[in-house]
Amino acid sequence: MAAPYLEPAPLLEVRDLRVAIGARALVDGVSLEVSAGEVVGLVGPNGAGKSTLMRAATGGRAGTGEIRVHGRALASYAKRDLFRILAVVQQLPEAPATMTVRDLVLLGRFPHLGLLGRESARDLAVVEASIVRAGCEAFADRTLGTLSGGERRRAFIARALAQEPRLLLLDEPTANLDAEAHAEILALLRRLAGESVGVLVVLHDLSYAAAYCDRMVLMHEGRLVVEGPPARVVTAEHIGAVYGRHVRVLPHPEGGAPLVVPAL
Repeated sequence: MAAPYLEPAPLLEVRDLRVAIGARALVDGVSLEVSAGEVVGLVGPNGAGKSTLMRAATGGRAGTGEIRVHGRALASYAKRDLFRILAVVQQLPEAPATMTVRDLVLLGRFPHLGLLGRESARDLAVVEASIVRAGCEAFADRTLGTLSGGERRRAFIARALAQEPRLLLLDEPTANLDAEAHAEILALLRRLAGESVGVLVVLHDLSYAAAYCDRMVLMHEGRLVVEGPPARVVTAEHIGAVYGRHVRVLPHPEGGAPLVVPAL
């Protein structure tokens, strides 16, 4: 008899997470999952707890509840082992302005380097492949200080890809970008999901999130309001309850994805 088919475990499982400062809960009982091959958008107004949840999910913020990465408790991982599976792109990543993109991406190989810390031919090949995957080949030899905002974000995504992660977490990678760069970054995340990477991304623009994400998780005041496909999350009822009556939800004229626009 053939063995029964078992769904693969989610790459990230968060169960009943609570993060607090004193008596004030920043994240209050939130649960979510991210599986290989999907883009999950974490959305909500400022102060909703999105970035705090992200930091907790990578071990950067203490809390209660359960967090599992690739089927194992987060706390059971050594840092080097964790960052062979999981890569993070922070909201405002820092690196010297005089560093080249290629040297920045090479830093992503740190979890894989041996005791001597010397790069092998394979490490260098992974760096070059990550530069191409992130669309950085045209400016790989330029310094970070010469890049546009969108190019800089791509460079840090390439560094994350050099870790060869199964799971990619990004905190507002499109903040302060123009519309073209915004769309390019989200299209890149969709391509990575097509390569079986699981993506959890904090986004502020609900319309872009609805267009590019497989699922969305809407948070407000530390709590999960609703999660599911964009059409279920981005509704007049849910958006009005969280953002007030200053916005409207309309279907996109091409494809029908939800659009969030100012109420006139």
